[in-house]
Amino acid sequence: MSFITRRNLLASAAAAGASLTLAGCVTSQSSPGFEANAAVPPQPNSPPAAAPSEALIAQADAGNGPIDYEAMYAGFQDGSFQVPAVKLSQIKKGFMRKLVDYQTVEQPGTIVIDPAARYLYHILPNGKAMRYGIGPGREGFMWSGVAEIHSKQEWPDWYPPKEMIAREPQLRKQLAQLQSGLGMHGGPGNPLGARAMYLWQGNKDTLYRIHGTVEPWSIGTHASSGCIRMINQDVIDLYAQTPVGTRVVVLGHAQPRVS
Repeated sequence: MSFITRRNLLASAAAAGASLTLAGCVTSQSSPGFEANAAVPPQPNSPPAAAPSEALIAQADAGNGPIDYEAMYAGFQDGSFQVPAVKLSQIKKGFMRKLVDYQTVEQPGTIVIDPAARYLYHILPNGKAMRYGIGPGREGFMWSGVAEIHSKQEWPDWYPPKEMIAREPQLRKQLAQLQSGLGMHGGPGNPLGARAMYLWQGNKDTLYRIHGTVEPWSIGTHASSGCIRMINQDVIDLYAQTPVGTRVVVLGHAQPRVS
């Protein structure tokens, strides 16, 4: 599969004379002054009291009753910050975390993202996958290809590109001068949410990330500037199971997902 493509994003960038930093979830990892090949060290945190995905698998193996989504998306303390509970009524039907059958040629541990279906699959053994609802890129910001998780960060800072600030000048009121430029400190109000996983190919940052969101109601829609949004509880769950170096496959719209 070829390197991640940006389709209309690249065309519009060229027309505007802008750089690839048009991607709306650019962060400290691709901002001036950040060492390009340095992995972002994990920050200490207090994980959820339960391991929701492990509980889901155990529940399925035991053949026990319906999934307790209230518990899955409950609020909890995560290091210095509180992850708020998700109102289940805000989540579109079918986009909450679920253990599913999934036949693929990809190895267990791989992440497969299907933007057209608005799902992310974390491949498990024995033809299974943990499926998460996502909010992928809207028209003009869609992309596909193969990458890997180069580094990970908890409660990441956000550095919106100059083009985004120009389009949305009201953002300036929420930004401050941080170590790597004008941005927003990590925390519950940050658009990148509780976790970010940074997608690279080789030694090149794609500028795309898998990250949390403060807008859980956007999951199941094409709403982002190319990055992959997840519910905070879901991205925390995936983050804990995903080491640096994990293979990430982002499918094209006409691409079959199974063997």
